[in-house]
Amino acid sequence: MSQPRMFENLFLSVGAMKAGTTWLYAVLNRHPALHFTPEKELHYFYHRYVDPTILGERRRLHSAKNRYLHRFDPDNANLDRIRQNLHWVSNYLSRPVDDHWYRNLFQMHGQQQWACDFSNLHALLPSEAWPQIEAKCQNLKVLYTLRDPVKRLWSHTKFHVQITGKMEEMESWGPGEYYAFAKQPFIFNNSEYGTALRSLTSGLSPENLKVIFYEDLHADQRGTLRQIEDFLGIKNFDYPQAILDRRPNESSKIQMPDFFPELFAKDVARIKKEIRSQGYQAPSSWL
Repeated sequence: MSQPRMFENLFLSVGAMKAGTTWLYAVLNRHPALHFTPEKELHYFYHRYVDPTILGERRRLHSAKNRYLHRFDPDNANLDRIRQNLHWVSNYLSRPVDDHWYRNLFQMHGQQQWACDFSNLHALLPSEAWPQIEAKCQNLKVLYTLRDPVKRLWSHTKFHVQITGKMEEMESWGPGEYYAFAKQPFIFNNSEYGTALRSLTSGLSPENLKVIFYEDLHADQRGTLRQIEDFLGIKNFDYPQAILDRRPNESSKIQMPDFFPELFAKDVARIKKEIRSQGYQAPSSWL
């Protein structure tokens, strides 16, 4: 007898980091057929197949304290919302962190058809992980968003320097410091689109993978959202324009140095070639 499926319908957005996935999360969260957990990036499959420390107890406790157990005003709080939040945190802090743990984080109801997990580290999974994930689901759909590698690197660099409180240091950097910082694996590997595409295409059934470009997404937001909805087989939704206009997690407005693109010119040429070899054509606007 075959094992029961972990999910009937699971929708994964797997990256790339700083390529519009938080915007997609904020917008698609409005669709009545899609269910998102309070935590955008669960990182469960990265925990399962790459690094089991990423969902260690201490990390989950810090996350719960800083993001979900903050103080609230009893005179203005919604009791049902607080109860729901505490119930989810209880599941998030349970043990062990396994398939059952992951499934229990999704409390679907009403019209919701797809459990959705937007964890950018999943773009770094090995190819052998994908058939195993696919086998856990009745239906699996995976979305991969690519952005101009130079602009993604610049955005990621600014974002990390900003959240670590080192903006003043960056003002004095030259080409060498910028290159060394952006080449760190936790930043640069998110631009290795060819590696990710090879893993995804070799591990997934073709109909379960959709690749889009950040530039196309924001050139035609509603059109691209309809493509994603069609990919999932759900009805088109009329998203409020105010939601489409938001830019969550936008990094500081520091201008990219003129020398920055040239630092990574050889890498970008290689990455574009690798993308073409997988059957995709990068936008002409890429640096």
